[in-house]
Amino acid sequence: MAKHGKKYLAAAEKIDHDKEYTPEEAVKLVKETAYTKFDASIEVHMRTGLDPRQADQQVRDVVVLPHGLGKNVRVLVFAAAEGAAEARAAGADLVADDDETLSKIQGGFLDFDVAIATPDMMGKVGKIGRVLGPRGLMPNPKAGTVVPAEDLGRAVTEAKAGRVEFRLDKTANIHVVIGKASFDQQKLVENFAALMDAVRKARPTGAKGNYIRRITMTATMGPGVKVEPNLAQSMEAGK
Repeated sequence: MAKHGKKYLAAAEKIDHDKEYTPEEAVKLVKETAYTKFDASIEVHMRTGLDPRQADQQVRDVVVLPHGLGKNVRVLVFAAAEGAAEARAAGADLVADDDETLSKIQGGFLDFDVAIATPDMMGKVGKIGRVLGPRGLMPNPKAGTVVPAEDLGRAVTEAKAGRVEFRLDKTANIHVVIGKASFDQQKLVENFAALMDAVRKARPTGAKGNYIRRITMTATMGPGVKVEPNLAQSMEAGK
């Protein structure tokens, strides 16, 4: 069992670990128990009742958090010609429209947070899939990161604004960051509501029984706060 420091233990004492809190209570507690010197990320961890081995029980989607993530999101776009110009105009940090940039990424350059591509570039992008895939950076149509050139502006803008991908992992869990501890409580509640609304709508056709079994919210390195799953799933974005 891992040993925790005095700050962690002091923070943990503020939480009733047998209680499932309302989303509002959970956000308040998580902010209060964020003790790191840096601005901690607020994380949401969900335990689902899905079987990741089944094709009809997969979850992979995106949500645009209304208040973003509180950080500068670096966007790389794989596009050529007009698409490249569109991406640059929308504020993409880097546009990979030549073999030199692709070779650079193949060699380990990964100084970006989101990668977006046009369909015509996916043949080239596929060649560096072994580099991008393990880091969750591979463009994918289901995640909305493979888009026609005319949609690049919107895709880049959304990525910059706080567009977050969520997906089921091999242990049937979903992990998502919804902001920073410095955010005010209402902004975190609204980001959480947007996430839960998107997760609920992404329920796969093969889901049986209890879709979301447990939800825990925590600040980076902080103690977990249990959230009442039914209350969380009844939240609606924008309300």
